[in-house]
Amino acid sequence: MRLCRFQHQSLNRWGLYDESTVLGIDHWVATELGWPQWWSWEQALPTGGEAWLQLCDLIGQLRPTQLPASVTRLDLAEVKLLPPVARPNKLLLLAGNYAEHVREQGGDATEKLRTYPYVFSKPPSTTLVGCGTPFVIPRISPAKMDHEVELAVVIGRTARAVAASVALEYVLGYTVVNDISDRGFRPNPQREVRPRDGFFDWLHGKWHDGSCPCGPCLLTADAVPNPQALPMSLSIDGDTRQSGNTSQMIFSVAELIEFISSFVTLEPGDIIATGTPAGVGNATGRYLRAGQTMTASIDPIGQLVTPLVDAAD
Repeated sequence: MRLCRFQHQSLNRWGLYDESTVLGIDHWVATELGWPQWWSWEQALPTGGEAWLQLCDLIGQLRPTQLPASVTRLDLAEVKLLPPVARPNKLLLLAGNYAEHVREQGGDATEKLRTYPYVFSKPPSTTLVGCGTPFVIPRISPAKMDHEVELAVVIGRTARAVAASVALEYVLGYTVVNDISDRGFRPNPQREVRPRDGFFDWLHGKWHDGSCPCGPCLLTADAVPNPQALPMSLSIDGDTRQSGNTSQMIFSVAELIEFISSFVTLEPGDIIATGTPAGVGNATGRYLRAGQTMTASIDPIGQLVTPLVDAAD
């Protein structure tokens, strides 16, 4: 199933997503399961728990041709899509997890047995935005904003020291992330340069408000038998800039969960964005401009659309 969160008539709601409509099932679920009206699907976690199993069983009973009266079918044009996970405790991302992307950036794509994943984070409360929300080109550093389509993994139950052989059992589902990155962030350009400035310029360039569009939905893991076989692409105004497949990852989803959970407890709702394939703007000098529209796609999850606008004066 494809779960989504959306805003309709100033209310934040949740339901099921397809390419043209959303089904607002929140009121129906609350009534049928005796949940408070304001509960969201995330509060049924962890996966495997009684509440989650009840939710999945109830949704499985829905028939599109015979919807209950309390289920509302809404056109996508009527709603504002929100990030499918409301407030993840952690938003972790991978740097350099596709060999060709490492090479196009001038790096050495060392074989994985001789290295380990590089993980960084973005502040989830200010970077995560939903499908269709415009990204405002930051006034402080507008010249070298870049795109990165990524498969994102959403954790379904607490994972600590999990082996790769069982790691996918801890996955709730998958979504699409666009890790918008500022390749030219140079705070205080008149500064005295220090040895670690380059690293922190890079890191701070990942943190602009709204720089992690996410969505349009969360596709549950039961619909993705192999997360290492998903085609992915990113286009700008119809021009394909990135085209790859999750099979090209240096470290697989399972290996990433094993590595991260070896020293950080992963909690239900945590998001791990797994890196981007080749084709970023920094490799060609084609950076993002106001007026463009990005479309990040991963089949069968969906398309994450992000318009670009200038900061208001």
